[in-house]
Amino acid sequence: MHFYICKRVLSGVRLTVFLVFLGGLVLNPVTGAAGQNSDLLKQAQTYEAQQNYPAAESIYQKVLASEPDNPEALKHLGILEQTDLKFSESIEHFKRLLASQPDYPQVNFFLGLSYYGQHDYKDAIASLQQELKTPSPHPATRYYLALALEGQGQADEAINQLNEVAVKNPHKSEVFYELARLHMAASLRAIDQLRSIDPDSFQFHALMGEFYDQEAHYQAAIVQYQAALKKQPNALGIHTPLGIAYWKLDQLDTAQKELLLGIQESPDDFLANVYLGRMALRDNQFNKALPYLQRAAASQPQDEEARILLGRCLIGLGEFEEAKADLLVAARLDSTDPRSHYMLADVYLKLKQPADRQRELDLFNKLSIAQKAKGMENAGARPLDDSGKESTPQ
Repeated sequence: MHFYICKRVLSGVRLTVFLVFLGGLVLNPVTGAAGQNSDLLKQAQTYEAQQNYPAAESIYQKVLASEPDNPEALKHLGILEQTDLKFSESIEHFKRLLASQPDYPQVNFFLGLSYYGQHDYKDAIASLQQELKTPSPHPATRYYLALALEGQGQADEAINQLNEVAVKNPHKSEVFYELARLHMAASLRAIDQLRSIDPDSFQFHALMGEFYDQEAHYQAAIVQYQAALKKQPNALGIHTPLGIAYWKLDQLDTAQKELLLGIQESPDDFLANVYLGRMALRDNQFNKALPYLQRAAASQPQDEEARILLGRCLIGLGEFEEAKADLLVAARLDSTDPRSHYMLADVYLKLKQPADRQRELDLFNKLSIAQKAKGMENAGARPLDDSGKESTPQ
């Protein structure tokens, strides 16, 4: 297993595209200029807004011809050169401006971006870190600092920076893509190193079992977990995931055997109890399922699925008040899941509370419609009819 990190290269696409996800370019309006140059700068920004970049660039050059140190002209000309991938020219103009005004708004950021475009990660990092010290750093600064740190081989620090960006941008997929990519790269490097140390070690087989399990390659996961147990027969924590993998492949007898071994290792093993409870519910063995599901709910009281399964079990046992208590908790834990409301409607029917039953049915219908609109499905956890079997909502 080898992982190659693709270095970002800036293509002919204008660099401004890379900034859109964090709010786009944040350019200050022309201020502090006087007379003809002020009018020219405003006209140049109009051209920029119209994406008539050659016209804007010619005006900035004209302003600098008469006023060589005009900060807005230097800044905007540098940005236009940058977006045309003329990084050396842009760096020259940004540095000229910073020589007289070291904290001019956003210029350290754009300087860092030009260095990044040249794959000069060391200078990019220095400029972007300087930008973060300014009163109002560009919102994309920390994101590009992370990319520059990665380019410099400082993956851990890059992840730290992206974690800070993620806190402020929880809905930006680009941020989480970079985080996932960096974590995956680190994981795969560690796996390669582990394999190089001993490809037949317990640790390697156990880790590969988890890897295949997460990718839903359950047969491959079983092979790896079995190899791990062959290396260390008394190792803890392998029987439960092995049992769940067998469950996923519908090999229920073997799954039960492994899950029971998991319970022997740790009686409060949440997943072992949940899956043993599921297996018993599948056969309508409610008395058998009850202790497993009670232990699961006790070990993780905020887990909605454990509460729903326990509610199903208690309905099958005719313990309607107890079932109601667990299903109300489940409904609070996930207000968008319709299953608990349908099952509550069933409970209120048994308790002869028609108004409460209708309320829960209305909630179930409302949430089901919303769920269907989002393309979501909830198979395998439907409510129970009077015989204790799963019923289809009407």
